[in-house]
Amino acid sequence: MILDRFHVTGHAAIVTGAGRGIGAATAIALAQAGADVAISARTEEQLGAVAAQVEEAGRRALVVPADLSVPGAMEALAKQAVDAFGRVDAVVNNVGGALPRAFLDTTRKHLENAFQFNVGIAHELTRAAVPHLLETGGSVVNITSAVGRTAGRGYLAYGSAKAALTHYTRLAARDLAPRVRVNAIAVGAVATSALDIVMTDENLRTQMEQATPLKRIGEPEDVAAAVLYLVSPAGRYLTGKVLEVDGGIDQPNLDLGLPDL
Repeated sequence: MILDRFHVTGHAAIVTGAGRGIGAATAIALAQAGADVAISARTEEQLGAVAAQVEEAGRRALVVPADLSVPGAMEALAKQAVDAFGRVDAVVNNVGGALPRAFLDTTRKHLENAFQFNVGIAHELTRAAVPHLLETGGSVVNITSAVGRTAGRGYLAYGSAKAALTHYTRLAARDLAPRVRVNAIAVGAVATSALDIVMTDENLRTQMEQATPLKRIGEPEDVAAAVLYLVSPAGRYLTGKVLEVDGGIDQPNLDLGLPDL
């Protein structure tokens, strides 16, 4: 049956930024589809709640609280996952972000930090996991953003970094084919803590909803379902692709109150 292709029973996945939002929803979705999941984030308390739901689904959870920007943290995460599960079939790079900032307030350091946080960490974990992914014919999913292809005002550092992660996905897919697949999901406005600036401001939320053809803010589960598709046998003929899970948004020009030049 076609639904069997969405099962990942017996697989093992690593999900970063898994304490809440998209990462938490993804870890739970993968567990419900049959995978054991190594979950990592800075806050152990949040990871505990996610681990409980993974185990509720009948799968094993490995909790790895860590600051993934620390050198060596990614190698350690990959090793712990292999030690716990004996394999790695999927890596979901869900670490990223940067605050909106006016052009003249954006320094070289802001750009460097954005690239390291959004691209560097993803590369470090992917690189550490590839030897194990080669054994299982696994895949990588990078969580990028619609801001990486649109020109939202105030997102110079974040948008540039996410655009780089999008193209990193295509390049890595070519380098690692045919044995490892690499894809990305470009998310639009999703109801997570990263969108607090919009969710807590009625005017901004209305602007975002009106800019989105589906007229609503996305839910983390909308993204988690796309991740499951990409890492499961259902997505086995996709690599180097970017799924846009964004409600059809084209140009999110929100008034963030940034100063004019």
